[in-house]
Amino acid sequence: MSDLTKFTIAEAREKLRAKEFSSLELTDAYLAAIDAANPSLNAYVAVTHDKAREMAGASDKRLAAGEGGALEGIPLGIKDLFATEGVHTQAGSHILDGFKPRYESTVTSNLWADGAVMLGKLNMDEFAMGSSNETSYYGPVTNPWRAKDDNKALVPGGSSGGSAAAVAGWLCAAATATDTGGSIRQPAALTGTVGVKPTYGRCSRWGIVAFASSLDQAGPIARDVRDAAIMMKSMASVDPKDTTSVEREVPDYEAALGQSVKGLKIGIPQEYRIDGMPDEIEKLWQRGIDWMKDAGAEIVDISLPHTKYALPAYYIVAPAEASSNLARYDGVRYGLRVPGKDIIDMYEKSRAAGFGREVKRRVMIGTYVLSAGYYDAYYLKAQKVRALIKKDFEDVFADGIDAILTPATPSAAFGIADQDMSADPVKMYLNDIFTVTVNMAGLPGIAVPAGLDAKGLPLGLQLIGRPFDEEMLFRTGHVIEQAAGRFQPDKWW
Repeated sequence: MSDLTKFTIAEAREKLRAKEFSSLELTDAYLAAIDAANPSLNAYVAVTHDKAREMAGASDKRLAAGEGGALEGIPLGIKDLFATEGVHTQAGSHILDGFKPRYESTVTSNLWADGAVMLGKLNMDEFAMGSSNETSYYGPVTNPWRAKDDNKALVPGGSSGGSAAAVAGWLCAAATATDTGGSIRQPAALTGTVGVKPTYGRCSRWGIVAFASSLDQAGPIARDVRDAAIMMKSMASVDPKDTTSVEREVPDYEAALGQSVKGLKIGIPQEYRIDGMPDEIEKLWQRGIDWMKDAGAEIVDISLPHTKYALPAYYIVAPAEASSNLARYDGVRYGLRVPGKDIIDMYEKSRAAGFGREVKRRVMIGTYVLSAGYYDAYYLKAQKVRALIKKDFEDVFADGIDAILTPATPSAAFGIADQDMSADPVKMYLNDIFTVTVNMAGLPGIAVPAGLDAKGLPLGLQLIGRPFDEEMLFRTGHVIEQAAGRFQPDKWW
């Protein structure tokens, strides 16, 4: 039998239904792969061997009875940001030391209801704050990809680096992830996987550890566009426990694949041609434009004039919301507690020991911009800029643009502990330059592998859609995937 871990969700689903192998066999293959690879990749922070086998056994019974959901028997990895009942949920942070929730997030509940199997919890940047998966309390994740003739360890992107590395390294069929400023699309682009950030409100945020509540959104990382569509159908739902989730029917995203893009208008924003953009990113973008033209789409130059303000505005809004959300971690009710001489001393010592450097930096920035005398100058102004960014997109879509095509990242994966990046937080933040606008405007976006750079590392293109028009992203993303082909790393781990 061929390596079971190499099948896509769509392929494995058909083979499970045809009784070519069982969910337990498939799950055991993934668990063996995780046990062998995780010391090298550090993608998982907890592996749920017994729970996975128990869930797989239940799936096999349903499949034998001719029953089963859309993901019946498919083994998935879950980002450590999603609450999983009775299982390690620590957001990659020491402050939540030992925390095992007594409840299940809505997104993971939806996946289990559709028959999926949980393999374990995936590593991530602490509280989803990072672009390289180096801020995790559990150490950095290593990208399964390596540059040609170079053994240097590379980052998988962040904050969903564990999710992206596990999917690219065949350690799960697909993974849940979250995106606050690019945390699904950027790691997907750096690992040759497909990442979807849905419209704000498409997936429930209930049971997901909050970073910035007006920006956070759950989505899938998968091996191809079809698998991402299958995952999205199961993850999305309205939820009375999350008042920001939207009551709209969840379409059959898979049905959008293969539909013609002839006559569609694809916008190319001039503001995304940034100073100093590497030639290979420019060439990749042009290749994407040519693929769309060849498929019959009309290419239209567009302007999103407030794009240059998106990154600074994001790095005011997101830390402000984070400083509010993270105030609940005080060592009193759950997680890490460091004793002190009084309650204030205990708060201070617990937070000092529990939060990492990047989280402390963002909490301090956020507290500063919300403080008396600075709220109007920074936070209020950033929210006004956010409204202008949203209006830029509304104007473009009102003019008949169906989707917008841009690069996903300004470069391929860089080295772990890269001195240029680690010494300069602003340089690290610039990794999100093509992705943050989507979160600021609450729009859907998809990153699709589109080629390899000169060193043989994957690069991705991004498509941005109208609110709740993820179907258009799957339709146009599939065109890029068909033209570019699929990419996988050479196994070294």
